[in-house]
Amino acid sequence: MSDPHRREFLTAAAGIATLATLSGSQQAVAGDPSFMNNVPDPALAEKELPTFKFALEKSQGKVIGNSFGKEATVTQLPISKGIAGVSMKLEPGAMRELHWHATAAEWAFVLEGRVRTTVIDPQGASETNDFDPGNVWYFPRGHGHMLQCLGERPCHFILIFDNRYFSEFGTFSITDWIGHTPKPLLAKNFGLPESVFDSFPKEEVYFARGKIPPAEPSTPLQGWKLPPETHKYRLLSQQPTATFDGGREWRVDSSRFPISRTVTGVVLDLDPGALRTLHWHPNADEWQYVIDGQVSVTLFGSHGRFRTEQLDKGDVGYIPQGYGHSIENTGNTRARILIGFNSGIYESIDLTQWIAGNPADVLATNFGQTAELVQKFPHRDVFVAGKSGSGK
Repeated sequence: MSDPHRREFLTAAAGIATLATLSGSQQAVAGDPSFMNNVPDPALAEKELPTFKFALEKSQGKVIGNSFGKEATVTQLPISKGIAGVSMKLEPGAMRELHWHATAAEWAFVLEGRVRTTVIDPQGASETNDFDPGNVWYFPRGHGHMLQCLGERPCHFILIFDNRYFSEFGTFSITDWIGHTPKPLLAKNFGLPESVFDSFPKEEVYFARGKIPPAEPSTPLQGWKLPPETHKYRLLSQQPTATFDGGREWRVDSSRFPISRTVTGVVLDLDPGALRTLHWHPNADEWQYVIDGQVSVTLFGSHGRFRTEQLDKGDVGYIPQGYGHSIENTGNTRARILIGFNSGIYESIDLTQWIAGNPADVLATNFGQTAELVQKFPHRDVFVAGKSGSGK
């Protein structure tokens, strides 16, 4: 048996053994990305692809005073089975109160203003950080935290959650908990008189409002006890991950930001007419938020299904894992798109790279063309194509 055939035989045998083990155990581990758990989504099984666009900033959301939270969960955008997002604005002196997400990790990108956060982990370590535009934070699932506007100007940031249901079933606020706990239980828990809790809120506050925070963070009641990994990353302070003829990309995954184990974030700039070429992501869904400009997003769903959506500033787009797609700047100014993936490791396969990875005779047979013609295709990956059609 030749070496290549022997390798194929051994690989097949190992695969059969693995399937036999899985079948015998009759178990499917939660979060297992294998086909054993890959149940087809009814929303994607129709003859036509559903919409993958939601006008996030035009939605009403939750408004208290001059602060708001506008969400795009599976309720607002049914195709978004793996990721949810929020646009949040805090007025000066406002704070998104202490809370945690039982069902999702939180990744954020600051658009405007300044934000202060404090987060605590299961070991009791807490970290306070101040964030400027272009900065990112990540809070693992279940870690308690708060978000606070700094200074005299409002702040605006985008939150990405690695679970479509984070809002409806998984957000726990501290005032909601304390406000609905019997006073004798609270008194015993904190070692304080019951009367202390008479003036506490009886319902969830959500956005708390008070004085503008001090310029420097105050010391926690327990003193400083920092975690081993920081929750902050200065994304746009870094050099672009890559620069192209027609665009730039900043990317941060767990290799650069170790605590961000379930979310990868990208800021993609496209010049007028530029195209993020046809590609797919084998390991993650993609959530898009248009920061500036106008883009045309195409989605390919197999069996001849194809859909194009026009996204403007403040709109959200969603691409299911493994579905082919592209992003094109159709406006006259630079387009900037914030993109989140529900995996801490970035993976993509570009159509140009796939073609370049095959011999000319294979391509000629596949497309029914001459070898001379297929030789004219790019011999390398084209991540972004400029207006002229060239790229890098």
